[in-house]
Amino acid sequence: MTIDDVSAITGEALFLIIKMSAPMLLVSLVVGLVVSIFQTVTSIQEATLTFVPKVVILFLTIMVLGHWIANGLTGYMQKLWSDFSIYIR
Repeated sequence: MTIDDVSAITGEALFLIIKMSAPMLLVSLVVGLVVSIFQTVTSIQEATLTFVPKVVILFLTIMVLGHWIANGLTGYMQKLWSDFSIYIR
């Protein structure tokens, strides 16, 4: 296994991590922005108002996209395990 192989595996893993976490991060960003605008407009400064909607929406996002995330991760792991004999040389 060469340094190029390790770099390729690491690059694929990092890209997969970014690709799988991006939807949840974007949803959290949008919900946080909407709640912040709501707090600014109504002058309500409650700490739980920012936390609870994010947790609920992230839970729903994971429920909706969980299958896609699991398929991506298992596909990557299957690719790594199927090429295992190449990597141990």
